[in-house]
Amino acid sequence: MLTAFKQSSSDPRWLARYYGTRALFSVAWVAAAFAAGKTPSPLTSALLVAYPAWDALANLYDARRNGGLAANPTQAFNAVVSAAVTVAVVVTMRTNIHAVFAVFGIWATLSGLLQLATGIRRWRSVGAQWPMILSGAQSGLAGVFFVKQAADGVIVPSAADIAPYAAFGALYFAMSAIVLAISSHRATRPARTA
Repeated sequence: MLTAFKQSSSDPRWLARYYGTRALFSVAWVAAAFAAGKTPSPLTSALLVAYPAWDALANLYDARRNGGLAANPTQAFNAVVSAAVTVAVVVTMRTNIHAVFAVFGIWATLSGLLQLATGIRRWRSVGAQWPMILSGAQSGLAGVFFVKQAADGVIVPSAADIAPYAAFGALYFAMSAIVLAISSHRATRPARTA
């Protein structure tokens, strides 16, 4: 089972399915966040914890599936960062709810930069990574915005406030899945003979 878990990263079809799965999770999370609304509730708290926890697990799986943690340092570090953020969100929700935005902001910036680096590295092996590169850059900018909102302390953050950020993530993951699926199909299509 471990050998199947640690296959090569040059399988664009697997990567397209992985990105598709991440897009679907983000769409479901965004729908749940908007359904929960802006009023603090156990559902809102669970969603705020689940988002970075999912990211940690997804990055860990991606790294291990594609050659192991040592071969994928950006995803390995992203998994560690997201796991730490999961714990930080739990702690800050109990002590200072406004700090949750700051935690998400720092996480969005760090994970965005790591996603950007992963996209650049993967471009060489599988190509079609421009949506992930754009996503990483936008995540970094969104992180700065979250930190500013936390510093202003004007709103009580909720999952619905994070949802637009997650929606853009879903869009970029879906775009990546589609672009990779198309490029993979073109690469495996038999060449026409004149």
